[in-house]
Amino acid sequence: MELPVRFCEEMKRILGDEYEAYLASMNDTRKYGLRVNTAKISAEEFERIAPFPLRRIPYIKNGFYYDAEVQPAKHPYYFAGLYYLQDPSAMTPASRLPVERGDAVLDLCAAPGGKATELAAKLAGTGLLIANDISSKRAKALLKNMELSGVENSFIVTEYPQKLREYFEGFFDRILIDAPCSGEGMFRKDPAMVRAWEKTGPEEYARLQEEILAQALPMLKPGGSLLYSTCTFSPLEDEGTVEKILAMDPSLALIPMEGYEGFAQGDPSLVGSSNESIRRCIRIFPHRMDGEGHFLALFHKKAPAGKGNHGEKTKTACISRGAAAAKSKNPEVRKGLKGEEKRLFDEFAGKTGRAWEPERLECKNGMIYYMPEMLPQMKGLRFLRSGLFMGEVKKNRFEPSQSLAMVLTSQQFDNCLLLTVEDERVIRYLKGETLALTTGEAEAPDGWQLICVDGFPLGWGKKKGASVKNKYHSGWRMQ
Repeated sequence: MELPVRFCEEMKRILGDEYEAYLASMNDTRKYGLRVNTAKISAEEFERIAPFPLRRIPYIKNGFYYDAEVQPAKHPYYFAGLYYLQDPSAMTPASRLPVERGDAVLDLCAAPGGKATELAAKLAGTGLLIANDISSKRAKALLKNMELSGVENSFIVTEYPQKLREYFEGFFDRILIDAPCSGEGMFRKDPAMVRAWEKTGPEEYARLQEEILAQALPMLKPGGSLLYSTCTFSPLEDEGTVEKILAMDPSLALIPMEGYEGFAQGDPSLVGSSNESIRRCIRIFPHRMDGEGHFLALFHKKAPAGKGNHGEKTKTACISRGAAAAKSKNPEVRKGLKGEEKRLFDEFAGKTGRAWEPERLECKNGMIYYMPEMLPQMKGLRFLRSGLFMGEVKKNRFEPSQSLAMVLTSQQFDNCLLLTVEDERVIRYLKGETLALTTGEAEAPDGWQLICVDGFPLGWGKKKGASVKNKYHSGWRMQ
């Protein structure tokens, strides 16, 4: 691979004696990884049923390498949301942010969703995850991946950081900022990044990172944690930006992360700093481990004297704009469902075997949503999805959504078509075809069926007699 001369000179400075090993690694084959969605299945159970060879990623508890010739995105388990395809080193940031159940979490630069879906799995349906990307086009891919993974407690937002700050100052327990960067760590994976680097180098990205952080840092709650990451080697964007973060907010301190023998430390000398705490940062180099380049820094925001390390979690906190940007004492009032919409939804919900909290249900133009426990004031923000889209009320019936199918289990719906992965009807279903039923299957009640592969939901079908009309999301169908 031909690399820019200026980049090579900088890598010599960063790596010293290791430079030749790094250069040799650029001719190696990139590594492929998948991260198991622990909201649906444990890493151990997936390893047991895996349909292709895997080996563990040693620094990611639910991560696996797979061979280049494997096509995991074509397997039904992918359509069931059991795993997400992701570069091995890119799994590291979400794995090192210490998310706890009930947290309010912000993924500021979230598309296409690799990190956001892992943060959601850690929350396990509790608290609140705001996944933001300023690009509405990229946010659409983020929304699909969140729905595919069965996330139910999120808002998908498309706003600039300064606008979010108006609503959420001092609100979040955890913030992840996988910042836009020059992408030097991805040169082997995507050679097109080299050409992009030559047009827009580290200097411009460092300025952009500083602008983003100036708005993001005030949104972190005292006692909270913030993880900053890039996929570049540039000290200007890595250790240099860490120095800026520490200068912007003196209450922030770098804290250690779970290590691995292949990780390298941050190097304060690369930016002329004497701050030895920068060595708590992590650098990932492709010649040291099986993955592309990455940089991570984890910060803790000190709580005021007399406060706990984590601050108080407010399950029903609201945020209002401008001068009232601090948490409100009263949650936003939601009226729940009423009249015909309530009757139709309750009739369907009675089949799910799950207790839906009535006060968290909301209907907008016939669309029913299940809102997270923590109800933020979102009026005025641009967003693609608020909470879990449950389905639509139309013409005296309730039609469940694809996203509702993905948050359920086969034990949570009373009429399931349970197919094995070897059944050819699984692929036919994923391609949008009508399914024929066996004699025994045809004895099930007519109406909505949850179509499952090896017990994991794929989507809905409408049974009538000995066939099932396909209701799989048209935009998700297998090609």
